[in-house]
Amino acid sequence: MRSLTSIRIVLFLTLVAGCTYQFFPDPDENQEVLVVDGMITDQNRVNKIKLSKSMPIGKPLVRNPVKGAVVTITDETGNVTTLKELPTGTYCTDSLKFRGCVGSRYSLNIKLNNVNYETDFIEMKPVPPIDSLYYEKVVITAAKDSNDIDEGCKIYADTWDHSGKCLFYRWNYTETWEYRIPYNVTNKICYVYGHSNEVLIKNTSIYNQARVTKYPILFIKNNTDKLKVKYSILVNQYSLNEQEFDFWEKVLNISENVGGLYDLTPVTIPGNIRCTSSPGESVRGYFSVSAVTQKRLFVKDVFLGQPVFYTYCATDTIYGNLPADGLNTKYWVIEENIDEIPPIYVITEYRECADCTTEGTKIRPPFWDDDLKKNK
Repeated sequence: MRSLTSIRIVLFLTLVAGCTYQFFPDPDENQEVLVVDGMITDQNRVNKIKLSKSMPIGKPLVRNPVKGAVVTITDETGNVTTLKELPTGTYCTDSLKFRGCVGSRYSLNIKLNNVNYETDFIEMKPVPPIDSLYYEKVVITAAKDSNDIDEGCKIYADTWDHSGKCLFYRWNYTETWEYRIPYNVTNKICYVYGHSNEVLIKNTSIYNQARVTKYPILFIKNNTDKLKVKYSILVNQYSLNEQEFDFWEKVLNISENVGGLYDLTPVTIPGNIRCTSSPGESVRGYFSVSAVTQKRLFVKDVFLGQPVFYTYCATDTIYGNLPADGLNTKYWVIEENIDEIPPIYVITEYRECADCTTEGTKIRPPFWDDDLKKNK
């Protein structure tokens, strides 16, 4: 990885209304630049606009939130919605008072220290449902003259806009999987969440119909514990206009073709926000206006070649009384047989082997049994 003194890349991976991921290179190494990151949708939920300042070269790549701005969304009929700042640098709509409408047009307006920023009016394009979300087993490695096979899981999506109005698509997703410790401990089962960090887009305008077939959403290798017990993915499908598709395509081409985000030559990717008070001022980011559809997939299957993840856990066996100090701080009990004389304890120095909350939450997701309901 190159030194940050020779390259300036700012990567914002932000969960906004179903995870909006944006990559913003800093065009000026000596100046802070306003970065706008946000989306409004047709869903009945809070919409968020995040404002931050990019840091000059040599400074840590951390988000520097901008507070105290006046952020409004205006529709084409003149209705103005003022967003509330909570937490610092994040400006939110009230889900009870604002909801985007397909076919309507919206503009973002920002006033910061008597400087004004705005976008053009952007139409919210319709988006069709996700027709199918499914997975296939994929052989990763198959050694010659051996029955050892490693299998992964590839997830695909199909969609089709019969009206032909949605020609440009984007997807992102949220993952959830069950994390289960193979010992009889108190915190044995937890649920882990993950979010996409790829640019997933498709242009169907070059075809005769707005159809997407077998689009690869995600490939899960078998070197993780995601497929060990039960896995679920919620995929969000967004409608884009051509301008926003071009923005994401440039981000995708640069990040993939050069070899990695930290190997990039400093460049600027124009967004759709401009400074009206000072037209020469640089502004980065993108204000998205999109309809959204969702679909969830559950994977509960056997995949060959998965490693045993807990072989390192048992670090000692104690016969008799446990040490007076260090229980549940320096060591944890993962197996015990108190009926033996003397009692036998298997202990570990690794908390994650005895406490699943180091990896996730014990709170069971409300949708976790939805696949069972469908099968009834």
